[in-house]
Amino acid sequence: MDLFMMNCELLATCSALGYLEGDIYHKEPDCLESVKDLIRYLRHEDDTRDIRQQLGAGQILQNDLLPIITQHTQDKPLFDACIRLMVNLTQPALLCFGKVPDDPAFRHHFLQVTSYLQAYKEAFADEKIFTVLSETLYNLLQLDWEQRAEEDNLLIERILLLVRNVLHVPADPYEEKNVDDDASIHDKLLWAIHMSGLDDLLKFLACAQSEQQWSFHILEIISLMFRDQTSELLVNAGQMRSAQEKQKDMQELELLRQKELAEKRSRTLLRGARHSRFRGSYVIQGLKAIGEKDVIFHQGLHNFKNYSHDVGKPTRRVPKRKQMAQDSENQRRSALNVRLFLREFCIDFLENCYNRLMYLVKEGLIRERAQQHDETYYLWAITFFMAFNRHQNFRPDVVSETISNRTFHFIEKNITNYYEMMLTDRKDATSWSRRMHLALKAYQELLLTVNEMDRSKDVNIQHSSNVIKSNIFYLMEFREIFLTLLRKYDERMQPRSFLRDLVESTHLFLKMLERFCKGRNSLVVQKKRVKRRKHSQKTLQTEPTPEDLEQTWQIVSQELRASESLTQSAVPFDATSETPVDEQRTEALGRIQDCIMSCAGPEALSLLRAARFPSINISVLKQRSLHMVLIICIKMLLISLNAKFANPSVVRPYIILLRSYSQNSVHTNHCITRMLHRLAVDLKMEALLYQLSIFSMFNKILEDPAVAVYQELVTFAKYVLNRFFVFATKNNKAFVELLFWKNVGAVREMTEGYNKDGSNLLTSLHKWTPEEEEQLQRLYEEYKDSGDIVETILPLLSISHTRREVVSHMVSMGLVDSVKDLKKESPLFIVFSVIFIDVLGNILKRITAKRSRARIVDKILSMGLVSDRRDLYKKRKPSAPGRSSGMVRLSGPVLWLQNSLNRTADDREEDGVSHPVALVPLTEENEDAMENKAFQKLLRAVGIRAPTDGQESFWRISSSLSVHQLRSVAASLDMVEETAAEGDSEGNQENSLTVEMEDNDNQEMRAQALRALLLSRQRKCASSKSKGKYPTYLKISKKRRRVLDDDDDDDDDQRGNEQ
Repeated sequence: MDLFMMNCELLATCSALGYLEGDIYHKEPDCLESVKDLIRYLRHEDDTRDIRQQLGAGQILQNDLLPIITQHTQDKPLFDACIRLMVNLTQPALLCFGKVPDDPAFRHHFLQVTSYLQAYKEAFADEKIFTVLSETLYNLLQLDWEQRAEEDNLLIERILLLVRNVLHVPADPYEEKNVDDDASIHDKLLWAIHMSGLDDLLKFLACAQSEQQWSFHILEIISLMFRDQTSELLVNAGQMRSAQEKQKDMQELELLRQKELAEKRSRTLLRGARHSRFRGSYVIQGLKAIGEKDVIFHQGLHNFKNYSHDVGKPTRRVPKRKQMAQDSENQRRSALNVRLFLREFCIDFLENCYNRLMYLVKEGLIRERAQQHDETYYLWAITFFMAFNRHQNFRPDVVSETISNRTFHFIEKNITNYYEMMLTDRKDATSWSRRMHLALKAYQELLLTVNEMDRSKDVNIQHSSNVIKSNIFYLMEFREIFLTLLRKYDERMQPRSFLRDLVESTHLFLKMLERFCKGRNSLVVQKKRVKRRKHSQKTLQTEPTPEDLEQTWQIVSQELRASESLTQSAVPFDATSETPVDEQRTEALGRIQDCIMSCAGPEALSLLRAARFPSINISVLKQRSLHMVLIICIKMLLISLNAKFANPSVVRPYIILLRSYSQNSVHTNHCITRMLHRLAVDLKMEALLYQLSIFSMFNKILEDPAVAVYQELVTFAKYVLNRFFVFATKNNKAFVELLFWKNVGAVREMTEGYNKDGSNLLTSLHKWTPEEEEQLQRLYEEYKDSGDIVETILPLLSISHTRREVVSHMVSMGLVDSVKDLKKESPLFIVFSVIFIDVLGNILKRITAKRSRARIVDKILSMGLVSDRRDLYKKRKPSAPGRSSGMVRLSGPVLWLQNSLNRTADDREEDGVSHPVALVPLTEENEDAMENKAFQKLLRAVGIRAPTDGQESFWRISSSLSVHQLRSVAASLDMVEETAAEGDSEGNQENSLTVEMEDNDNQEMRAQALRALLLSRQRKCASSKSKGKYPTYLKISKKRRRVLDDDDDDDDDQRGNEQ
């Protein structure tokens, strides 16, 4: 069917609407029924949207519907039906087709519907139409909530949707070829809205408490009104430029003039002195052709500079899936009257509506009362209006709703979600990339606003800025979001504008972080006087001076830069302790302070990362004079963060953006240069930039005719090149290394030397003396039968060495054949070898390195520990006859008890204070063990006090136990397990029938009873100060063991009879 020839029934329906005679529209008697018929036709259109296209080709909206609503407003049923029909006709083409069609036929229909929408938009650019809509909307809003009918609310929503649909129509790039300051169709539409007074009604709906259900519609309309606008242009509309702005424009104009003059001079030099027919031929020595001879150059010498082997070759076609993403940002300068109207609208909106509207929208998004992707309008509003407020007499109070840690968290969560969807939803990756770019710009604007608050003269505003900065600088999610985005940058899905904003945001964040650290070197907190008793004989510890702190910081910073790994087992908090969380935070800060003062930088940073304080309370810091701890902590995080940028996956995006240095702004080039300077100079990682593509870019910059414009880039490029040529004299493989991107390990190998196995020569710089070699050989002969020889030998050496040094020297001495003989056993193998009931569940609980369940299963299968995945499923062992079904395994609870004793000993040794510590079982296995009689006997034997009736709920480690006693008890648990294992093996030889009847649970309960017996004997011997106690402890009669077994059996039988 030809869509340009209207269907006969549709044509008859349209003819029954009425006719236009001059400027007067005469409606037919069946006009209302005809409008309803058109709505029904649209409801049953096909996938090509044939009805919509036929109505668009017939210009029904321009010739019939718009005259009806302007001239027959009093006919309310007809007016409502026409508004309903126009809402349907003007809905975006993306909603009609779902997405941009890939099929050429459907793509044609999509473009045809879009062209009809653009014609509708041009027809709506009339003041009379919006006057009718605004008057109708005003009359409906005058009604109280109780007086409004359901039809009135529907009409309000349809009018707002109609305005939204008309504003949403994109501009036609082929028809609207307007220059800046010229009125486009969108500008005419905005001016009609302004003249009709509809903009005032929108502001009323945004701030009225009784109209909060329209908040999402209002925000969407406002975002479409300011499409293609920039906040800077609106702020400067109709105002005289300042002297600073004029100076900036003059500098940019002068730079452009210098570029042009340099290009003219270079073109002049390219012109030959003779006619081109007499240019001659030349041999280029040192440059080989296809064969073994040198290249013959058949052009003038002035063209030799541009010679390349690629000249004349066809350009390789890049597949569509590998092409760079294109920027979709369109910005233009509207007519002056429109810019002035939008500027006044922004000022009124910020003054009266912004905070309330953003609060309502945020609540709707959190409570999931919004439609899909409505958060993009919220992110746009943050970006635009906060930027406008920053340029227009900055006032934090008018945008206070979006200046908070919650907003930072909301944006960071959306950025992460958009990135994950971009990876999973490959077909719609471009749309997810645009949304992520919008969220990134909102995050950047928040940082700019906080930075502007920091410059304010108001002390309260500065204090609020410091509170926000303390949180965003301290929390890892906010601190490393830019690092993650740089590492994951993909130029196929993310455009160059995204990378530009990302680089500038990273530069701003690091600049704020550095200034935050530098500005607090001389922070002084008022001391609180404490009354001291006269009879106290304790010596007072003097506080360190700022000079001592600065010296300590220099040592700690050097250790942090030199350290390769951090301690992963740092535990800053104790979940089972009765101490409140706030006091534990203070104690954790004290431990960090102690580590810093003792120059243990890596340990302090490990504690700092593990603590993850949600907020820092300065009043708490005053209690222990820890006001400098926070500053040093932030400095440590700054050094750690800067070191993470020394990665080729982070450097590569900067080089991609540097390729367009001539199109970049001065600020963008400065951000790139500053980051590369941090890596090359601050971190002394200039070898990270020794890469051929980077040197090619430097060569292009140095040979640019307008090189005087890029002085900062030129200075840095010369510095890196000079360092490389000096380095090349020392390393004969330097030019080969240019072919590869390098990580930190490769950089250290380049600068410090190579080893045969690829390890760093820094580890072999220390020469072993004959005495040390003799000691190493003696220790090896003594402990060669132990499990891990190297771990046993390391603490016994007279001079400290690393594991790699000891292993390599043992191989060179011939003590072992290869490094594989000394390889540590995999922690996964060790854990698997001792756990066999719930294999996978226990491995996940006990393995040190964090791995997913799937990766652990694959690793176990690859190691050959099991042959089938089903072997890793949880197995249930049947209870032995005559035993209680509630019997539990006690190996896990004993291990938990041992760890609790060791942790309590460490805390008491560090704090110097002994207080009862509750044993809080956090797992079901430990809870069942606490109700087991055998385990309770063990608890009483080791000195753990039972809970007092009516007062306590948990067993507690007694405060009378010293640090030495706690560690002895914890160590004896392992010793008793070994003794019990030996006793079990002897018992098996004597009475195999009895052992066969006993299951694994009975063996573990015997071991627990043996532990209780041995510990009680240890205490008796310790009290009597007897000598030679350990041999006595290990002398356990088998008869006694059988008696204990019988007692346990009796207890179990009795428990089973009671049940």
